[in-house]
Amino acid sequence: MAEQSLVSTVRAALREAGDPDIAAGQQAYMKSSMPYYGLPAPVLKRVLRPILTEHAPQDRETWEATVRELWDDATHREERYAATALARHRAARPWQDPESLGLYRHLVVTGAWWDHVDEIASHLVGDVLAGHRAEVTPVMRAWARDDDLWVRRTAVLSQVRHRGDTDTDLLHDVVAANLDDTSFWLRKAIGWALRDYSRSDPEWVRSEVDRLGPRLSGLSRREAIRRLPASASA
Repeated sequence: MAEQSLVSTVRAALREAGDPDIAAGQQAYMKSSMPYYGLPAPVLKRVLRPILTEHAPQDRETWEATVRELWDDATHREERYAATALARHRAARPWQDPESLGLYRHLVVTGAWWDHVDEIASHLVGDVLAGHRAEVTPVMRAWARDDDLWVRRTAVLSQVRHRGDTDTDLLHDVVAANLDDTSFWLRKAIGWALRDYSRSDPEWVRSEVDRLGPRLSGLSRREAIRRLPASASA
């Protein structure tokens, strides 16, 4: 059962702190059918921090149920941002394991837009992968071939922030699985994933870009080499 005190307090606080003028601009920028209350990101964090600390769920079942209720019953987009913040809260660290991937996949599929998906991919799914590589690596390979575009994007981005701990075999595989996809969202993700790893191993990225040749879209290529040292990208 969800932690109802947290849910009701979050919704009331967001409603009270919102600014309708800001909300209209946020909704237009995000091309969102769901309205906003109108909280800029710093204000949202400031409003949520004490609530999540005071009402943090004490067990996995309550935590997941509360995340799902905030997310599934959201009337405004900030309620979904609050659900993601609760999923990432330090109180939830014991539950960042393969068992949570079902929840995260649900958020990805129902969120189906970059603002939700990218945070879930690079933080929540990425952290589970980093902590449980043996179990989660095969899942990411399967997600990279999923029917759902956003699940595939999540797999491609799942090692963003892993830096020197990146599994290059997995990075190669999730990229290769999506090279023929013409979607902007997959092409951008491929470039981002390669660019991020170029901070740790620019030569590997340059070699991968060269090896993929024309199979790599122009967008992916531009993103991938953006931060390569001049000597490597010449």
